[in-house]
Amino acid sequence: MQSVETPRVVIIGAGLAAVYAALKLAPCPVVMISPEPLGSGASSAWAQGGVAAAMARTDSPEAHADDTMRAGAGSVLREVAEFVTNAAPEHIYDLSDLGTGFDRTADGGFVQSREAAHSAARVVRVKGDQAGTEIMRALIEEVRRTPSIQVIEGAQAVGLESDGTQVTGVYLTRADAADAPPILLRGSAHVLATGGSSGLYAQTTNPARIRGQGIGMAARAGARIADAEFVQFHPTAIDVGEEPTPLATEALRGDGAILIDSAGHRFMPDIHPDAELAPRDTVARAVYLQAQAGKRPALDTRQAIGAEMARQFPSVTEACLRNGVDPAIDPIPVTASAHYHMGGVETDLAGRSSLTGLWVCGEAASTGLHGANRLASNGLLEALVFARSCARDIATVVSAQDAAEVDICFAAGGEPINERDVAALRETMTEHVGVVRDGTGLRQALTKIGALESRHAVSDLFLNMTATATLIAAAALLREESRGAHFRSDFPDLTPGPGQRSALTLSEALALRDRIAKDTV
Repeated sequence: MQSVETPRVVIIGAGLAAVYAALKLAPCPVVMISPEPLGSGASSAWAQGGVAAAMARTDSPEAHADDTMRAGAGSVLREVAEFVTNAAPEHIYDLSDLGTGFDRTADGGFVQSREAAHSAARVVRVKGDQAGTEIMRALIEEVRRTPSIQVIEGAQAVGLESDGTQVTGVYLTRADAADAPPILLRGSAHVLATGGSSGLYAQTTNPARIRGQGIGMAARAGARIADAEFVQFHPTAIDVGEEPTPLATEALRGDGAILIDSAGHRFMPDIHPDAELAPRDTVARAVYLQAQAGKRPALDTRQAIGAEMARQFPSVTEACLRNGVDPAIDPIPVTASAHYHMGGVETDLAGRSSLTGLWVCGEAASTGLHGANRLASNGLLEALVFARSCARDIATVVSAQDAAEVDICFAAGGEPINERDVAALRETMTEHVGVVRDGTGLRQALTKIGALESRHAVSDLFLNMTATATLIAAAALLREESRGAHFRSDFPDLTPGPGQRSALTLSEALALRDRIAKDTV
């Protein structure tokens, strides 16, 4: 196997966390590994709502932390919530200085929206629903201007070199051929910023490649995985048959849009006192159950926003119009779609994983900020805060020095991954590990995942996916309660007392899967 060594920090990923970490590491040399052209395949660019930050004089980081704690249903770490919310305003100013065109008021202040479970309007946005796109545009322009950053496009990570306690390298292949001969790249430090796992579900708002590969890679290397069972489903994905499902931003409900059934009845006030602005898990379950009952839920923007939709929310409007829906005059059909993974590689405040030499940030990490239910628009914020934390910590162990660019030449050959088996995995997750779960379905999921995995025993990319799927299903089976985004129909109540975070290694999850397989023989 070809092996390449470099004094550069290796950053695996190309979304907001990866790009921001690279910029914060400058002038320390880094090399970024991006399967697609930089930024184009990342969930960050698709984020519509914005970045949550207490920017108004009437708001405070403490209130933001309180809301984060409440939304997280007892599983948020207070120290982490305060660490993140106190840092939020400075990151907004930093992004502005880097060229992000946040929406401003006539007097120069930041336009802020209120989203679900926030007690105040504190989501800073861009052109209504284009925050992710605009932030990534500004940061990528800065990356292109930064001489210490090298970007290798068209390459993907499929594994980590590890002895179970320390990461010393990353295995790379061509992005279009998962089973091509890998190349081992060893850097001075390794940052995992590969995004989440929602693409493991048949219906998702995430880009096609976001299927838990990074978390699975770290788990297979021996890393501890926290809160794997907590997968957030967005309640207002646009139900028009597209894959991925387009998103109708939560800011629409913050501006007064309502959820109705096929008879025009507004159903959320019957379910929660905050109606459409209830925590995401509550709204997602309500939308899911409406759909299961054949009541065809829809988001009605006609009265609250009306003809202003195209100007205020151009991305949502475009997605609707290309599918024959005019949101100014038609209700928008919606569905609950897998959106964000609160779980991931367990990290501390410096972004360190349980494996020496591996730092993790962005959605691939589980920092303790989100608990059982991510507060709206805290995702981009967490990516920013912990990308900088990783960079600062790495800078204490890696010195800035000149480094030649990494030269990698992949061998010819290799085939794309078998999408038929990927589809079977995604259907299994949707059917048995989705919005509503039960013990019987979770056991069936683990058995089916094991059977699919056995057909791909030498495919690292597929094994990364099944590792993450196994961890999600195993953690969901072990949590015999309903908390936040994790809802068990056979254990519908919250366990009394403070919430507990979960932690699993892949070996523990596989042992559980093996026991279930033996019991069903």
